[in-house]
Amino acid sequence: MEPSEQAVPDSGSQEVNPVYLQQLRELDIPEEAAKQALLHTRNVSAEEAAMYYFNKLENEEEGDEDLMFKMVFIVNMDLSMGVGKVAVQVGHAAVGLYQALQEKNSWREMAWKWDHAGARKVVVQGTNMAHLLELQALAMSLNLPTYLVQDATRTQVESGSCTVLAIMGEEEMVNNVIGSLKPL
Repeated sequence: MEPSEQAVPDSGSQEVNPVYLQQLRELDIPEEAAKQALLHTRNVSAEEAAMYYFNKLENEEEGDEDLMFKMVFIVNMDLSMGVGKVAVQVGHAAVGLYQALQEKNSWREMAWKWDHAGARKVVVQGTNMAHLLELQALAMSLNLPTYLVQDATRTQVESGSCTVLAIMGEEEMVNNVIGSLKPL
């Protein structure tokens, strides 16, 4: 378990003080970050949570200034999907991956950093279903969050076809998974 996972209580296990949360939001602290700060400081006060947030942010900026995150969508080119179908499948992948990011504290933190660094997204070409499954296994072995879209067969492709694989993580690690796949 990573240190951040040990130190952060699960946000579903404890309620935050709504008055303190509102005070933090008035300081332009993002809602999820404000909730995490309140949980870390056990809802003692808005001031305590704000100090925690700004100290943590300052330390992260010093240590992670070169760390960039990105979300990648690998499209199964074997399926010959139309442009609209690809767009819809990438949309499904984005939503599915973002929901999966809520499962672990370390992934929620990664999503927050990704979002605040510009929310970089890239769409690339995968060869076929086997290729997508191979890339997903590699990403999972590196503890990167993934989401694989399987079509429900309403249009264009056979039921259960793997259409798009979404992966998110630190840019260098994601690049180790996708290699030199060509942009779509």
